[in-house]
Amino acid sequence: MTTTDPEDLLVGLDPAQAEAVRITRGPLVIHAGAGSGKTRVVTHRVAYAVATGAVDPKRVLVVTFTDKAAGEMAERLSHLGLPGIAARTFHAAALAQLRHFWPAYHEGAPAPAVLDSKIPIVGRLARALPGGYRFTTAKDLADEIEWAKSRRLQPATYTSGAGTRTPPIPAELFVRLWAAYEREKDRAGRLDFDDMLTRTVDLLESEEAAASTVRARYAWFSVDEYQDTNPLQQRLLELWLADRDDLCVVGDEDQTIYTFAGATSDFLAGFADRFPVARQVTLDRNYRSSPEVLALANRLLAAEGRRKRLVPTQPSGPPPMIRRCPDGDAELALLTATIRRLIDEGTSPAEIAVLVRINAQVPPIEAALTRAGIAFRVRGQRFFERPEVREALRVLRRLPKSARGRALIEALETSLRADLGFDPDGDAGGAEARERTASLALVLEIAREAVAESVRVGPAAGLDGEALLVEFAARAAAEAAGSADGVNLLTLHRAKGLEWDAVLLPGLEEGTLPIRHATDDDDALAEERRLLYVGLTRARRHLLLSWAERRTGPGDRESPRRPSRFLRAIDDGRAGLRPRMRDGEGHVLLTSRTDRSSRVTVVPGSPMVTRPSGRPTDEPAMAELRAWRSVQARSDGVPAYVVAPDALLAGLVEERPGSVAALRRVKGMGPARLDRYGDEILAILARH
Repeated sequence: MTTTDPEDLLVGLDPAQAEAVRITRGPLVIHAGAGSGKTRVVTHRVAYAVATGAVDPKRVLVVTFTDKAAGEMAERLSHLGLPGIAARTFHAAALAQLRHFWPAYHEGAPAPAVLDSKIPIVGRLARALPGGYRFTTAKDLADEIEWAKSRRLQPATYTSGAGTRTPPIPAELFVRLWAAYEREKDRAGRLDFDDMLTRTVDLLESEEAAASTVRARYAWFSVDEYQDTNPLQQRLLELWLADRDDLCVVGDEDQTIYTFAGATSDFLAGFADRFPVARQVTLDRNYRSSPEVLALANRLLAAEGRRKRLVPTQPSGPPPMIRRCPDGDAELALLTATIRRLIDEGTSPAEIAVLVRINAQVPPIEAALTRAGIAFRVRGQRFFERPEVREALRVLRRLPKSARGRALIEALETSLRADLGFDPDGDAGGAEARERTASLALVLEIAREAVAESVRVGPAAGLDGEALLVEFAARAAAEAAGSADGVNLLTLHRAKGLEWDAVLLPGLEEGTLPIRHATDDDDALAEERRLLYVGLTRARRHLLLSWAERRTGPGDRESPRRPSRFLRAIDDGRAGLRPRMRDGEGHVLLTSRTDRSSRVTVVPGSPMVTRPSGRPTDEPAMAELRAWRSVQARSDGVPAYVVAPDALLAGLVEERPGSVAALRRVKGMGPARLDRYGDEILAILARH
């Protein structure tokens, strides 16, 4: 569609989309809900501005967050007759500017090459750490360096600038490692991914001639996925913009899922404060999902007091299902049966996705699909390619040849603990450390299953290390041979920006989603909720959510599980759900009193049938306590759980202390909290 007629660019747009496209000058913030056609709006707005003469196409810079998104943006702009528009990531744009100016400020020398990854250098330094710290994952350390650099911290300023943040290792060790990393990188004459931004920001701040050249080149900016901007990227954008205001930002704060890497939605939420004359447009019409899918997503937000609502435009589809399974094996059987049914009914396997919270949840699903003869592909890093899994298999190869059966498993676990620092019951630290622990636990679980099966069908002594390595090799080969036309297996983080006809979300349990470390931190808990929201809104028509009452964990121990609080939040009494009818299989169909499109198929006894017991029912009191805690945490500069964990708030609402003496007896209150917050808490409870 090559056109020079501006009105042609408005054809097919809904009123809000057309409004955004027509605003070609000045600051503009577009709040774009999931599936609302934001890429189309961004590209048509650029084309409309060029067609109306509002901007010279050579002075446009469209900023995205991934190379893939930049490529898609450039392709769409080319289709609209604008092949020369610059569509780049923050890093690509910064690196191009750095390479352009570097020789002028470095005696004609070219800009240094960029490291492919921090991991090789950081990993080598990590292995030299004292004691158990040598098992710290290189990725967690590299992520912490990235987070610090996104806030323009340096090793010398990290301790004072990081506030209450806890690094993966003690701060003094981390600072020492980070400084050593910078020295090694500099000696090698290299830049890293973060240096692309830090060096460019430093250049534009210190060299007015360079800044003026960049500003003369670009005058009209559009930034996609603005909720994922970190402080360093925001500073670079400000330097590009200077005192001008032809800036459009597009984002959705409910899809902010990368705060661990430094991203913050504060810049999106505060855009109108920084630009008081900014126009605001909300895209709330969803062109992806059925009304039934959207009703569930809307309900998740409404349970947290949010008024945001995605408006469906697609035809009605089957009701989403929430299934309770007695154990993990039953859940795997449910997944394979559901996938078989969807394929038999005409859904392409490539249009089916199973989304999980962490990578270690993928291999059991791989094994189940392999047994069922269902093709699949793992998107992202494969389990058997993870470094800790490769290390575990090297440990297995070194075990005594005489070890067999259960003795082999005991020897393997002992060696994993001694050689790799495996501790399933310890505090795993950062996100990658938790993934690492889960991966090593799964290696042991796979080994136990293989040994148990060999004892059942073969000699009582069980299989040896060589046979166990053959089992792992077969699984790794099946994973690597994944079909591009198969069912998609990936994490929720990797699912961002993608969509499928059918989405299956297993493992929705406390400790998994939300993940265990987030349960006492309001900010982390909010991000876990956003992860589920992203998962729900990936589905076009079919949606299955499931959880297991029991799962086998480390040491072959079976433990009870509870449904995710987010499942309970979908119907905690505020959404107005009630049983209406049963389907052909006897499952209860629930219908909202306010929205008949929100039917959900639920197995009897699932968490949505009745209100969970044992929870404080005074929602106004709990809501005010949570609001007070958030304000207090920001004021004190600490995580919310430090002020008061969820368990303490629940105890306060349940016990209703009316005096200092009674407040002192509430479990978790403690003398420090009593002294600092006691009067405020009593005042809140007195109002209810």
